[in-house]
Amino acid sequence: MSTPQSLLIRQAEIILPNGESMIGDVLTEGRYITQVGREITTATPVKEIDAQGLTLLPGVIDPQVHFREPGLEHKEDLFTASCACAKGGVTSFLEMPNTRPLTTTQSALDDKLQRASQKCVVNYGFFIGATTENLPDLLSAQPTPGIKVFMGSMHGQLLVNQEEALEAIFARGKRLIAVHAEDQARINERRQEFAGITDPAVHSQIQDNQAALLATQLALKLSKKYQRRLHILHLSTADEAELLRQDKPSWVTAEVTPQHLMLNTDAYETIGTLAQMNPPLRSPHDNEVLWQALRDGIIDFIATDHAPHTLAEKAQTYPNTPSGMPGVETSLPMMLTAAMDGKCTVAQVVQWMSKAVAVAYGIANKGEITPGYDADLVLVDLKNYHPVKREELLTKSRWSPFEGWSLTGWPVTTIVGGEVVYDKGQVNTQVRGQALTFVS
Repeated sequence: MSTPQSLLIRQAEIILPNGESMIGDVLTEGRYITQVGREITTATPVKEIDAQGLTLLPGVIDPQVHFREPGLEHKEDLFTASCACAKGGVTSFLEMPNTRPLTTTQSALDDKLQRASQKCVVNYGFFIGATTENLPDLLSAQPTPGIKVFMGSMHGQLLVNQEEALEAIFARGKRLIAVHAEDQARINERRQEFAGITDPAVHSQIQDNQAALLATQLALKLSKKYQRRLHILHLSTADEAELLRQDKPSWVTAEVTPQHLMLNTDAYETIGTLAQMNPPLRSPHDNEVLWQALRDGIIDFIATDHAPHTLAEKAQTYPNTPSGMPGVETSLPMMLTAAMDGKCTVAQVVQWMSKAVAVAYGIANKGEITPGYDADLVLVDLKNYHPVKREELLTKSRWSPFEGWSLTGWPVTTIVGGEVVYDKGQVNTQVRGQALTFVS
């Protein structure tokens, strides 16, 4: 493990906290940004980076990933996933509790934190998972960004789908509750209705818009009853976006994935079960309504829901195929390509992928290029395009639903805590991220 030294990034196009940009320099010393200016001449740094022609952004904070360790390391592990993060410009992540064992106790949380301290080349945080029986852990576990509740698309202890059990969680404590909002009863009914169909496209009919809307309505009702901080994970439908447009308390936030913005049910025809995820892909109309809700601030930020499975697992016949897809390596280029296509601005991408996440989860000193903030930074190339290639991916699963897409904004250099962790295709595996802390 190395120690951060002073670093001077010269002549980058810097995206500033006010959304404007300037050509200038950024100096980091130790783990922090110390100067930002048009030309820094007072420093004698240990290392310099000539960033002419590149754009400097705050590092991405991915607030929803499934990195599979412990227990499912054949799909992914904390080391491979964090290397994929570094390649994708993701300098911090928040990971979900559906590992083996489940992250539902302080001891399981401590185990993940210990593993991450030894393996992760980027910063890390871990959700505590809700069951019907672990309320004391939900109130006391530290450090965690919040409580993850699976209202649907789950089985076993992590499925909490009865209103009485959900209300018990909402009624006690102040910690953020992040919900996977799908109505399990409706999903069960529709599985019977569509039983025997092996076309993966039926997945979007079984877990339909109504299943998502019913669960989001229930979560919103309970949040309003107790004025409890609520975050709606991977919002996927126009129906939910319109609900929040009409009724979104100030303490409620929502996220959307690049998949739900840029893929739709047409993808089943081209990539089959690789398009299967929970909640499922929706219609082109849903895509457009979600985009507008994101631009309007109804949806607050971007998450990947990086949930890898092996190609062999994905090659099974539906419904035996697992849901989920990788995303940490492509999320930033996907969004920056959308910006270049006029869907949004680069400054909005920074807001959605860095600053807004830091604010929502109370992660101090991240999400801006400002003196005193952590030196988590990414230099991207917005002038050239490069296709998504399976053989270049660092995720252990080695596939992407966006394979073959030509994208811009690929990270050239990623910096975590003042150290270069990724540079021109190479990961510095000696770098270690730090455990994130959360201010409620």
